[in-house]
Amino acid sequence: MEKKRMFGKMLMVAVLVVGGALLTAQRAAAHCDSLDGPVVNEARIALEKGNISPLLKWVAPEHEPALKAAFVQTGKVRGLGGEAKSLAEQYFFETLVRLHREGEGAPYTGLKPAGQIAGPIRKADQALVDGSVDPLAAAISNHVGQAIRERFARALAAQQKAGENVVAGREFVEAYVQYVHFIEGIVGLVHGSHAH
Repeated sequence: MEKKRMFGKMLMVAVLVVGGALLTAQRAAAHCDSLDGPVVNEARIALEKGNISPLLKWVAPEHEPALKAAFVQTGKVRGLGGEAKSLAEQYFFETLVRLHREGEGAPYTGLKPAGQIAGPIRKADQALVDGSVDPLAAAISNHVGQAIRERFARALAAQQKAGENVVAGREFVEAYVQYVHFIEGIVGLVHGSHAH
């Protein structure tokens, strides 16, 4: 049980290292549920143009009828203006994001306020706009490489003293476990054995 907990902690550290690589921390959740995320941004445009077609890609085929019905309802209520328009848009954004998350097999926990998307995630989106992921990949690679080197150095230094006594031996084992589990977590992420 302790090993599972330690692995979980190390995996979380790996995710945080990769996520923080570019520099700012974000809540670890997906950004599709944010008011300034790509799903809601595209929904704003679709509502203004009165065209749901660009939004259908965000939901599974079985959710299209529900989304289309919400789009029609929203269009009618938006026409009333003022507070009714705001409430209708909020309803539509929530419906769209909920259906999107359901299609991913992820829970819907409500819309998140704008301004909480982490730097690395914003940079991932921007890379698609720019047509190149090279700067992002290099920054993440450098950051992860540094984190690996730090864990390796601690494990190596502890290994050299491990035979001195039990306490030193345990310090080595702790450093070794952190080092190896960090690597395992990264390998799992790279090879897709961890969930989205």
